Amino acid sequence: MGFRSLKDLNVQGHRVFLRADLNVPIKEGVIKDATRIRETLPTLKHLLEGGASVVMCSHMGRPEGIGFEQAYSMAPVAAWLRENGFDAKLASGIIGEAVEAEAKAMKPGQVLLLENLRFDKGETKNKPEFCEALARLADTYVDDAFGSAHRAHASVAGMVSHFPKDRTAAGFLMEKELKALGKVLHHPEKPLVAVMGGAKVSDKIDLIRRFIGMADAILIGGAMSYTLLKAQGIAIGKSLCEEDKLELAKELLTEATAKGTRLVLPLDHVTASEIKPDAECAITQDQAIPDGQMGLDIGPETVAAFAQEIRNAKTIVWNGPMGVFEMDCFAAGTLAIADEMAEAADKGCFVVVGGGDSVSAANKAGVTARMSHVSTGGGASLEFLSGLELPGVAALAI
Repeated sequence: MGFRSLKDLNVQGHRVFLRADLNVPIKEGVIKDATRIRETLPTLKHLLEGGASVVMCSHMGRPEGIGFEQAYSMAPVAAWLRENGFDAKLASGIIGEAVEAEAKAMKPGQVLLLENLRFDKGETKNKPEFCEALARLADTYVDDAFGSAHRAHASVAGMVSHFPKDRTAAGFLMEKELKALGKVLHHPEKPLVAVMGGAKVSDKIDLIRRFIGMADAILIGGAMSYTLLKAQGIAIGKSLCEEDKLELAKELLTEATAKGTRLVLPLDHVTASEIKPDAECAITQDQAIPDGQMGLDIGPETVAAFAQEIRNAKTIVWNGPMGVFEMDCFAAGTLAIADEMAEAADKGCFVVVGGGDSVSAANKAGVTARMSHVSTGGGASLEFLSGLELPGVAALAI
């Protein structure tokens, strides 16, 4: 899907509406992690240096949508921007005559940060009048919020049609995401290996189906592997299992065989009788998990098998951990696989990490910087890689 890059826009003297992802963790008015703000600064700086004034906006958290809530105000973000050298001020609201006057009064190089979009239900409900009111604030639209691109909300989808096509563009962060994820989907260098984990097969059905027939191998860990193992008649003890998805699991296994994609499941497991940090762990002798035990990580034999697949790959996409990696006693498998993927990336393999838990695991393993691309959008990257149309991406199509 084609889209206009930021570099294709002349923004001199224009007022640009910049949809960013500024949904940062805030405690008692203090930003705890400004990563998301920093990610969009190259786009913001490019616009300001190009002679534009910028109306910037984002959602934050989950306010009720019935007006201003102090706990979700964008004021700390406006303060952060000022502290970091930007001529930025917080708008008096989101839409309306007062905000329009504040936007019109801006000079090139200045930033007006709107209040939290979700203070108005028009944002999440994509109400036409709210879209129109947002669009009146600027003459050019730039979307840099890939993490929200899977939502058909006013600021990422509904308002875009109010701008001429040649006055819309993807920001640098959005462009980087679309190019990296697009490379995996449309022209990956083979062998292509997908590494999937997480709790539920049902969450990843579209993703698995998308990669069956496209990937050379799909390596499956995490709780979703137990549903697939049980579908083959293998004992899984009291491990998490989606009983209502066993028939679907059988279908996926049959489909993979028919289309020539190897679905590689765990060969052994790290088990315990309960999920707690000081649990007594054991490693199974084979794929079967004893009664009274639950699988909570992949075992060493599985790590070795998965590592071999990763070492042979030229393109890897990772979505989901191999176990309950948040607890050190069940983290070894996930961290070992993260290390293997970083080694592969060091040797020129194109490695894409998508999904919040995978990013957290890469951070815990200390390998994030070595990966080829780490997606900022959990749900958005999952849907994009599953081949679903993202409203925020479709809106930018030219």
